[in-house]
Amino acid sequence: MAKIFLHNLGKETISMMEFRKKTYGGLLVMALAAVPVSFMSVSVSPAVVFAESASHVQAADAFQLDFKKGMPQGFEASDGWTNGDPFNVFWHKDNVTFSRHNMQLTIAVDTTQTKVPYSGGEFRSKKTYGYGRYEVSMKAIKNDGCVSSFFTYTGPSENNPWDEIDVEVLGKDTTKVQLNYYTNGVGNHEYMYDLGFDASEGYHTYGFDWQKDYITWYVDGKAVYTATSNIPSTAGKIMMNVWPGIGVNDWLKPFDGKTPLTASYEWVTYQSTAKAN
Repeated sequence: MAKIFLHNLGKETISMMEFRKKTYGGLLVMALAAVPVSFMSVSVSPAVVFAESASHVQAADAFQLDFKKGMPQGFEASDGWTNGDPFNVFWHKDNVTFSRHNMQLTIAVDTTQTKVPYSGGEFRSKKTYGYGRYEVSMKAIKNDGCVSSFFTYTGPSENNPWDEIDVEVLGKDTTKVQLNYYTNGVGNHEYMYDLGFDASEGYHTYGFDWQKDYITWYVDGKAVYTATSNIPSTAGKIMMNVWPGIGVNDWLKPFDGKTPLTASYEWVTYQSTAKAN
């Protein structure tokens, strides 16, 4: 029997919550990924899953978004929920802002609700994308307890397996970037790369080339790490977020409550397999 959660979000009923099972140095953290916290739980038999294959891509899927031009079509800011531990934030669209230079994702004190003490910014595509080259230009937050990210994700609330590919800069040490992935909920693939610069002091490009039999991550156009085992195969949404952690001090260090904190993003690109190869 699988334990799932029911939540009514406006006119859309989400029948299964997305559990994120992250392992950090032997600590298994169960977290909810990019969907609202539920208020009722029931036990039901697992549902049949019809996942969108990552191989279903076309050259026309490719795009280049310049955040200096403002809010792009095809993307949206998360708004009106909290994921639960270890995300110690309530997602607000007001924490995603645009200027003539970039997009900003901000962590701030949240006085609009009482579930968690902080608000956070999360930005994601409305559609899913598969095999290809993903890249972003970003400047991360430097502060203990925080994460600045760029990743692809899908999971049970979309009737998909939990597949994810991560680029995460941990605010406790912004001279490194953590690379990771999950295939059908199986992770424990963390790799820490020494950048040779401080990711909070200027813009740098981070990305990955996701193919059927490998993922290669890039920093400033240089290949830095390749994984070849149990590669994700389900198309996912392109996402960026910033958040302080709770209950993961061994991984992130304790968050000191300093706000506001902002990560900046200049642009994001995707090239489908037809263009990436």
